[in-house]
Amino acid sequence: MTIEDNIDVIAGGPPCQAFSTAGKRKAFEDERGNVFLNFIELITTLKPKYAIIENVRGLLSSPLRHRPHNQRGKDYPPLSPEEEPGGALFHILNQLNAAGYGVSFNLYNAANFGTPQKRERVILICSRDGSIPPHLEPTHSEDGSLGLPPWKTLEETIGDLMKYSHRHLSFPEKRLKYYRILKAGQNWRALPKDIQKEALGASFDAGGGKTGFLRRLAWDKPAPTLVTHPAMPATDLAHPVFDRPLSIEEYHRIQQFPDNWKIEGSLIEQYKQIGNAVPVGLGEAIGNLLMKLLNNKKIVPFKNFKYSRYKNTDEKSWKRNFEQNYLNKQKPVLFNEK
Repeated sequence: MTIEDNIDVIAGGPPCQAFSTAGKRKAFEDERGNVFLNFIELITTLKPKYAIIENVRGLLSSPLRHRPHNQRGKDYPPLSPEEEPGGALFHILNQLNAAGYGVSFNLYNAANFGTPQKRERVILICSRDGSIPPHLEPTHSEDGSLGLPPWKTLEETIGDLMKYSHRHLSFPEKRLKYYRILKAGQNWRALPKDIQKEALGASFDAGGGKTGFLRRLAWDKPAPTLVTHPAMPATDLAHPVFDRPLSIEEYHRIQQFPDNWKIEGSLIEQYKQIGNAVPVGLGEAIGNLLMKLLNNKKIVPFKNFKYSRYKNTDEKSWKRNFEQNYLNKQKPVLFNEK
């Protein structure tokens, strides 16, 4: 019996900062990106029946090699395929394909799996036999369609905690004066026009939607993605009613951890540990799919289910888009399509 016969599953979430759209996106030139390559090597060496890889949305568009923006343009050579968006995932898929693995992936919104949080993560499901595994089976849908219950809301998740004491960070007074104006579900855009620029400062003239600035969460929707620090200016996670960020206790509930779980470390360290975790509902969906695959049980297909708000996030449409945009002449085979 070889070692691979003894390993059913290897699962992990290699550090995501190298691929995050909020970072410098150095991909595999970042030491944290190299950890990702080491994880792929572990899979291809130990050859488990199945492998699960979890990462941020940025993995779908991160290049294999990052060229600084000041070295692009008419005075520089055109970007190579390695430097194009998607080059990092293309490389990963080729590594797995060369080892005989079939791979499916998608950008999964955790709210579709019973988590009261619109957290989107790329999940790669890799099969040693070369077949393309099915996508995860959703348990909820945004509007309650397909016979599934609707997304869980923030109010039904943390509403009963309002009467208890909480451990939390605090907003500085200069931000609190604006929060006292905002109601649940509003952000800086709901402020009077004459104080919006004052409230955002230099960020007012920056690009992007700036939806994370001065953001009070809505009661009737899932929470946004929990971040590792809920009081940073561009990613505020303010309670719908109270003039404070979400608390540790509320973080617990939103990530679906039991109330009596104890997280060690300082307040900041606790936020970071909980904020970096995979929500229980999404983890359970992965586990349920694996158990069905390992035991040859029927998996319910949800054809054309909207797993996320973005396009070209599954293995077939992503491959087609990548080839059309950047590799039309080479027509590479990313993975087996049995």
